[in-house]
Amino acid sequence: MSAYTVLLFLHSWSRWLVVVFGLIALYRAYTGWQGRRAFAGADNGIGASFVGSIHLQVLLGLGLYFGLSPWGLKALQAGGAMADPQKRFFGVEHIAVMLVAAVLAQVGRSLSKKRRDDLAKHKTAFIYFGIALLLVLLMIPWGIWNPHRPLARGL
Repeated sequence: MSAYTVLLFLHSWSRWLVVVFGLIALYRAYTGWQGRRAFAGADNGIGASFVGSIHLQVLLGLGLYFGLSPWGLKALQAGGAMADPQKRFFGVEHIAVMLVAAVLAQVGRSLSKKRRDDLAKHKTAFIYFGIALLLVLLMIPWGIWNPHRPLARGL
């Protein structure tokens, strides 16, 4: 098994951590905001889990992009990537939007922790985590380019 295969497998499977932690963080932020609930340690913890899982994805993705994947920097260097929807998606769009999502999640967590009011903490987390998760969901290749692309690589 090649290093590329292992890294791709890890990147594919860890997306589910991002999605699950993101949904839980978004739910907790929304219910805390609407229910006027105190910002608890669990809210902070799930926010940290969401941001941490995104950071893990970014590290794995950068390893693929700059090193091992034929769809990352290598595709751009080979030329013609902008004319090929699949090469453009992985070589430009996927990485750019996912980096923006990671920054938004991190900024949202940082800002929500700094807010003095619990309601403002939940609302800030909800807005930033919601936008970040939406971007992540839009940029996950759900078989857009290949209908046989697995949702769970290795099965």
